Amino acid sequence: MARVAKKRKATAKRATAKRTATPVTAADPAVVKAEAKIEKLQKDVDAHAKKVEAARKKAAAAKAKAAGSTRATDKRAAKNASAAVSKANERVKAARAKVSEARVELTKAKAMAAAKAAADAADAKIAELRERLADKAESDLEKAREAFEERWRKSRARADERKVKAAKKKAAAKAKAAEKKAKTKIVQVDRKAAAKAKAKTRKKTSKKRATTKRSTTAAPGKTRARKASAKRRGRPAKKA
Repeated sequence: MARVAKKRKATAKRATAKRTATPVTAADPAVVKAEAKIEKLQKDVDAHAKKVEAARKKAAAAKAKAAGSTRATDKRAAKNASAAVSKANERVKAARAKVSEARVELTKAKAMAAAKAAADAADAKIAELRERLADKAESDLEKAREAFEERWRKSRARADERKVKAAKKKAAAKAKAAEKKAKTKIVQVDRKAAAKAKAKTRKKTSKKRATTKRSTTAAPGKTRARKASAKRRGRPAKKA
């Protein structure tokens, strides 16, 4: 239970960190700068175009006036007006060239921004993959730990059972040896007791034989005395 709670806490912590680290989508600074430059240059182009239009109108009026006039001033004014149109056109062309250059810069900036966005997206995917793999690793680790614990318990149970059997065998051998020793001791005690009893019996027998022998040795004299006494008592009295 403690491991599961720890795992949930770690997962929640990573999810919180992931939400916090989510970048805010913003325009690329180089693209913004290039677009602002183009907008400014386009305004210059529009302004110069208006000047060209005004110069053309002025040149057309001066040309028309000079065509119906013999005055040198009118001829010179028409010529100057035409020159002003040319200069205005050159300025417009220069402004448009700058706009074209700025558009190229914008294209480059957008390409770089797209590449950076792709790199950021790849980094985000890698980070997401790392998170998924970390979560899966935690899950797989928990499963592996449980499987290892089960295998370890079975292996330990088998090892303990072998130890118990060995201890039982040793205890049985020890008990058998003790029983054999006890039986040998009992036999020895019985032999000693039997020998002691036999010796005692032998001693009593020897004593009895000695007593009987003494009795037998003394018996003949007593027998003869008894016979003589009986004989005397049995004779008839002599006559006077």
